[in-house]
Amino acid sequence: MTLEYHPLLREFPEFQAELRALLGSDAHFARLAADYEALDKRIYLVEDGRAALDAQALQTLKNERVTLNVEIARQLQMAAKGPVA
Repeated sequence: MTLEYHPLLREFPEFQAELRALLGSDAHFARLAADYEALDKRIYLVEDGRAALDAQALQTLKNERVTLNVEIARQLQMAAKGPVA
């Protein structure tokens, strides 16, 4: 199995402008993105064998990453639509 990081710019290439804008202007979004990146890095290290974690705990981390990914996607989609009139 090929291991790879899942950075947000790769996860959401169609929302690069919105991602950069929200990272610079929305502290809550920036925190979600930082949490996502930290989880992604931790998962990668475990899968690569450089950090130890049992399978259930690893699955929990992956589920948390998915939850963050869904929330980030929702916010990016809202930002792409623009302000609601």
